Amino acid sequence: MQSVVVEDEVTSLVLRERHEGVVQLTLNRPKQQNALCSQLLSCLQSELDEISLDESVRVVVLAAKGPAFCSGHDLKEIQGRYTREHCVALFRQSSRLMMTMTRMPQPIIAKVHGMATAAGCQLVANCDMAVASTTAKFATSGINFGLFCATPAVAISRSLPRKVAVEMLLTGESIDAHTAFVRGMVNRVVSPEHLDEETMRLAMSICDKPASSIMAGKQMFYRQLDMGLEQAYQYAAEVMALNVMSEDAHEGIQAFLDKRPPHWRPA
Repeated sequence: MQSVVVEDEVTSLVLRERHEGVVQLTLNRPKQQNALCSQLLSCLQSELDEISLDESVRVVVLAAKGPAFCSGHDLKEIQGRYTREHCVALFRQSSRLMMTMTRMPQPIIAKVHGMATAAGCQLVANCDMAVASTTAKFATSGINFGLFCATPAVAISRSLPRKVAVEMLLTGESIDAHTAFVRGMVNRVVSPEHLDEETMRLAMSICDKPASSIMAGKQMFYRQLDMGLEQAYQYAAEVMALNVMSEDAHEGIQAFLDKRPPHWRPA
């Protein structure tokens, strides 16, 4: 676990917990509303790099401490080192993290309890799934400070209908959890007291499925999004054929025919 020294105390910027095949990573800068400073980005990157190589981890949950989920990039850090080189490096670091989240084999579920703004909203949109509390709110609020949320726009535009995404990006107005659900940014909305339970229920429902199919399926889903329709079907046919020939698929089909629960290979 990477740490940062703050006021002579050692504070872990990202906390890790594990329950069976589920690892929860918790952003831990509550006093700064979990703003994404370069150190926090580095810690989260290291955690995800390590997890991506661990086949025993089936699902990652991304959570946060304090009243906010994430307020976006740390504007104090940007203002304190206001050079083009620093800003380019920071946003490239953030973009690398987002690509890691998409490319790693394990699905990532955002557990959103509070405000997720700018790059915090990007984090949620970039996760494979999201469960939100009724107290959560979402916004790409950079425009209110003279900053068009360009890097968040990449994830937002791939999660929401185009006109909805543009409205969020150009107005900076926040939406509540129910609106985020209707628009497709989050999968489920629950009361605050049921957020942990519902997120774990979703995570465990994935853990109950064969690991090989989940990991191959996530990779296939994102790769085909960038293809033309004909190429996507050709690629999907190849992936499907390999999947059908796998040991887990043989077991799943036989279990269906035998009318019994399947016994998947251990991860």
